[in-house]
Amino acid sequence: MGSFGMQEMVVIFIIILLLFGAKKLPELARGVGKSMGEFKKARDEFEHEITRAETETRVKEVPGKEPRES
Repeated sequence: MGSFGMQEMVVIFIIILLLFGAKKLPELARGVGKSMGEFKKARDEFEHEITRAETETRVKEVPGKEPRES
């Protein structure tokens, strides 16, 4: 499945316009924008937590010693 071209995007826009109507379209776009913003915020927080945990693990390791296996 390739990327969408201009013709495909226009057809999708027309179908969405017919399904939801011109009055609901701005409201729908606003909702999608807010959802994408929340998703990006959650992704950034997750990446920050992973980086922080990785940094803490490196700080706790003692150089020159291998962890013992039980």
